[in-house]
Amino acid sequence: MKRKYNILLLTLLLAFASCSFTSKTFENDDRDKLLVQLITFVLEQGHFDAKDMNDTFSEGVFEHYLDQIDPFRRYFYQSDIKEFEKYKTELDDQIMAYDVAFFNLTHKRLQERMTESKEIYKEVLSEPFDYSKNETFKTDYENVEYVGSRKEMLERWRKQLKFSAIANYHDLGLKQRDEGKREKEVKNFSDEEIHALTIVEKERFFGEDQEKRFVVKSDSELEEEARDVTLRSLDELYGFIDERERKDWFSVYLNAIVTEFDPHTFYFAPKAKEDFDVRMSGKYEGIGARLQRKKDHITIIELISGGSAWRQNKLEVGDVILKVRQEDEEEAINVVGMPTDDAVKYIKGPKGTKVILTLKKMDGSIVDLSIPRDIIVLEETYAKSSTVKKEDKTFGVINLPGFYANFEDYGKRNAATDIKKEIERLKAEGMEGLVLDLRNNGGGFLQTAVDMAGLFIKEGPVVQVRTTGEPREVLKDKDRSIIWDGPLVILVNEFSASASEIMAAAMQDYKRAIVIGSKQTFGKGTVQRVLDLNQMVRKNTNGDLGALKLTIQKYYRINGGSVQLEGVKSDVVVPDNYSYIDIGEKNQDNPLPWDKIEPAQYKIWDSYFDYDTTIKKSQERMQQSEQLTLVDENAKWVKKIRDRNEFSLKYDDYKAQLELNDNEAKRFEKLSDYKTDLTFKSLPYEITLMKQDSTLKMKRDRWHESLSKDVYIEEALNVLNDLKMSYAVKTKVAATVKN
Repeated sequence: MKRKYNILLLTLLLAFASCSFTSKTFENDDRDKLLVQLITFVLEQGHFDAKDMNDTFSEGVFEHYLDQIDPFRRYFYQSDIKEFEKYKTELDDQIMAYDVAFFNLTHKRLQERMTESKEIYKEVLSEPFDYSKNETFKTDYENVEYVGSRKEMLERWRKQLKFSAIANYHDLGLKQRDEGKREKEVKNFSDEEIHALTIVEKERFFGEDQEKRFVVKSDSELEEEARDVTLRSLDELYGFIDERERKDWFSVYLNAIVTEFDPHTFYFAPKAKEDFDVRMSGKYEGIGARLQRKKDHITIIELISGGSAWRQNKLEVGDVILKVRQEDEEEAINVVGMPTDDAVKYIKGPKGTKVILTLKKMDGSIVDLSIPRDIIVLEETYAKSSTVKKEDKTFGVINLPGFYANFEDYGKRNAATDIKKEIERLKAEGMEGLVLDLRNNGGGFLQTAVDMAGLFIKEGPVVQVRTTGEPREVLKDKDRSIIWDGPLVILVNEFSASASEIMAAAMQDYKRAIVIGSKQTFGKGTVQRVLDLNQMVRKNTNGDLGALKLTIQKYYRINGGSVQLEGVKSDVVVPDNYSYIDIGEKNQDNPLPWDKIEPAQYKIWDSYFDYDTTIKKSQERMQQSEQLTLVDENAKWVKKIRDRNEFSLKYDDYKAQLELNDNEAKRFEKLSDYKTDLTFKSLPYEITLMKQDSTLKMKRDRWHESLSKDVYIEEALNVLNDLKMSYAVKTKVAATVKN
C-alpha cells in the first residue's frame, strides 16, 4: 500500500541530521550502498507521489537503465541480456537491501563490451564501403533486437558506420565540386583579386604546401577519407567515454531508479550539482574559460566576456593546458590525459587567488601564465531588454532565459529583481507597452515567479501548491505597489516550463496579460527541492555524495486548474517549427497525472484595455499571415522528415533522397529572409558598457538582428499597439518598492 508522508518530517530530518534529533543513521563504508540507502529513504519519506517498489517498478528500472547505457544496441549480446534478466523483477528487493550486485555485473560487462567495440569499429572502418549495394539502415533503435553473435555485431556496426560514412562521403563530394568551381574562377583572377582572397583560399589554390592545396580526388579516395572522418569522430567519442569513472556510471543507475518516480526527480553527482548551481545562479569562481578535451589535451574553446582571463587578454582560444599550479605551491600538476572535470577542479578556486597555467600556444611555444581568479558572471543566464519604436510608440522587450536565483542567498541577484530593474530602465525611456519573452525558458525558482508576478498586480494569489496529505498553500503577492501597470504581452512556446508556466498562467487568470505562442506550454506542474545528501550523514568518510532533486509538490493555477501535462494554452496560437512534434511533459516517462483543486480567491485585473477584441484582432492577423502559413507548412515538413527512420545506404538512392529534401526545403528559404521594419536599441546603461566590452555589443547586435526577423515579436508588438488604454501609464516606480 502506498504511504503518504509529510514533507515536514524530511525537512526536519535534514535540518537536524547532525544532531541527536533522529535515531535514523546513515552509515556505510561502501559509497554506492550508502547512496542507495539515502536516496530510497528520501524518496519514501519526501516524494509527492511515493511509489511501491515492487516487480513492476523493478522492470521499469531494468528497461530504463539498459536503454541508457546501450541505446543503440551495439554493446550487449542476447546472452548478456539473458543473464541480466534474472534480476528484472528483483531490483526492488536489491534496492531496499542496498544491494548493488546488478549494477556491478552490468557495469563490468559494459566495460568489457565497450573495449571489444573499439576493435570492432576499427576493423569495420579498415575496409571500403560498397555504396552500390542496395541496402537500408533503420534508426528506430528502440525496436531493434540485441544481436546473438560477433558476426551479427559486426554487421550492426557496419551498417551504423556506413550510415555515418555515407553522409561524410556526400559532404566531401559536394565540397570538392564547389572548390573545383572556385578554382576555375580564381585562375582568371588578377593579382589584385588574388591578394584580396582569404588566407585559406590562397593556401588552397596557390600555396606550396601540397597537403593544403586543392586536388581533385577519385571516388575511392573520397570514400577512404569519409571513413577516416568517421574513425576520428569515434576515437574522440571514446575519448570522452574513457573519461567516465565508475561513479559516473553509477549515477546513471541511480537515475534509472529515481526517474521511475517522475521525470523531474534526479540524482546530481557532485560535478552535476555544481553545474546545476551555476545554471541557477549564473555565477561561479574561476578564470572564465570554457575547456574541451581533444584527444589527451585540454584546450581553451571560449573566453567568457568580462571574466578575469578575458580582461587579462593573454589566454587565447586554441591554447592547450599542459600543467596547472596553485600560487602557493611549487609543483605543477600535469593535466595531459586527465579527465576534463578533474582538471577544472585545479583551475577553479576562490576569488582573489591566482592559478598558473603552463600553456602550449598556437605557435608551439610553451609559456607559464598567472591568471587571477574572480567571480565569473554568465550574462547569457540573465534578463536583457531593448526598446523598439512602432507607429511613434515606444515599446519594451525583455528576454528572460530562466528564473534564476542564488541558492545560498536569495536576496542577491535573482530574476525578479532583475526584471524590476529592466522595467524601471524601460520606463525611463518612455515605454508604453511591454513584451516579456519566456520562450525556451525552462523555469527555475518558484519564489522568483511569485515575486515577478507581483510586479504586475496590486496584490493577491499567484499560485497554489499542494503537498501530499496536506492542505493547499496559496502563495501570494502581498505588496500593493505595481512596477508596471501598462499593456503586457507574454511570449511562450513548447519549451516554456515550470516557473514560466506559473508566471504566464497567473497573468492569464488575472486577465493581466495576453499570452501569445504555441498551442500549449511544456506542461510541468510539479515543484522540486534540491537536497544535499551530505547533510544526512554524520562523519561522512565517502567524499562528496552529491544531491537529489526531489518532486515534493504539485502547483496549480489560481483558478484551480493544473498545468501538469496540459500546459498553459495561449490566447493567440502561433505556429512554429515544433507544432507537430511530440514535446512536453505528456511525452516524458512516468509523468504525474493532471488534476485540479478549488480555485483561490482573486479579483480579475481592472481592465483598461479591450482584452477580448485585441485577441480577436490578433487571431485574424495570424490567419491572414503568409509568413505564418509558411511556418506551419514547414513544421509539417519537419515532422515528416523527423519521422523517417529508414535510409538507403546505396549512394545513388541516398543522394536522390537528399536532393528531393533540398528541393522541398527551397519552398521554405524565404522564412529566413523575413524581416520586419522594426529597429531595436539597447538601453543607455548597456551602451556605456559596450564602450569597454565589444563582445557585449556583438551579442546585443545579434539579438537585435534576430528580433527584427522574429514574426512572433512582431505580432506581440501589434497586440501592444492594439491595446486601448483608459488612463496614462505610470512612468515612475510606485512609492512602495517591491523587494
